[in-house]
Amino acid sequence: MDEIAVKALAKINLGLDVLRRREDGYHEVKMVMQTIHLCDSLTIRKADKGIHLTSNLSFLPANENNLAYRAAQLLMEEFHIEGGVEIHLEKRIPVAAGMAGGSTDAAGVLYGMNEMFSLGLKRTELMTRGVTLGADVPYCLMRGTALAEGIGEKLTSLPPMVKCPVLIAKPQVSVSTKYVYEHLQLNEDTRHPDIEGLIRAIKGKELNDIASRMGNLLETVTVERYPEIAAIKDIMREQGALNAMMSGSGPTVFGLFQDRKDAKRAASVLRSSGLTRQVFVTGIYNNRR
Repeated sequence: MDEIAVKALAKINLGLDVLRRREDGYHEVKMVMQTIHLCDSLTIRKADKGIHLTSNLSFLPANENNLAYRAAQLLMEEFHIEGGVEIHLEKRIPVAAGMAGGSTDAAGVLYGMNEMFSLGLKRTELMTRGVTLGADVPYCLMRGTALAEGIGEKLTSLPPMVKCPVLIAKPQVSVSTKYVYEHLQLNEDTRHPDIEGLIRAIKGKELNDIASRMGNLLETVTVERYPEIAAIKDIMREQGALNAMMSGSGPTVFGLFQDRKDAKRAASVLRSSGLTRQVFVTGIYNNRR
């Protein structure tokens, strides 16, 4: 095999809680992760020498500052791969948006190179290598519906999420994950999302119940700083979303809908609102690799 095409799928957080700040500076989290159909496309080819990364976005780094590049470097060094690779990345997932775009690209490179070079690594072995690149990379290799704990690397499979239309909207602003966590207040007055209740709702397969139990503690920081996030959530709900919430540290907002027509109407309203940079209507993805 001299070439392989891989779809790198985005994620949303149906629930995100932060339990404590650890001694090493990282935060202990408890999250329900969900893959959606929105994806980047990777084309990986064998080459004579080195790692050559190109993208449809000129501002993306094409060196060690890109997780996809580092994923290729990791496998080439460990397995002493002769020659090189050319990677073309077609980005659709919003950048710096709380949707694991960089992590899923890295996961796609790990998966694709494992197949192309017949390295023989099992998914769990790829996940072990992936966590050295970023906490979300193992989940992006796993996909589906999962509980993530620790710094996000301790994963437990959950029953598949109910399939439904999902509306994605990224505001005009960008958000620093570092800023969000640095300004997060954790004390006895903190109201934590009910992650266990959310998991029970997912097991019960009732979409309304799932939507009503969604929660993201990081909204306490990001929404306060960027009120347009709250405005986007309001528009989604007004247009029929069962619920709308920020994904990850933001600023992307997603809404769960019963009907795709309602999701498309909401997308049209958001595109004309001046609040958004990117809007997509997509859906829940439950198949694993």
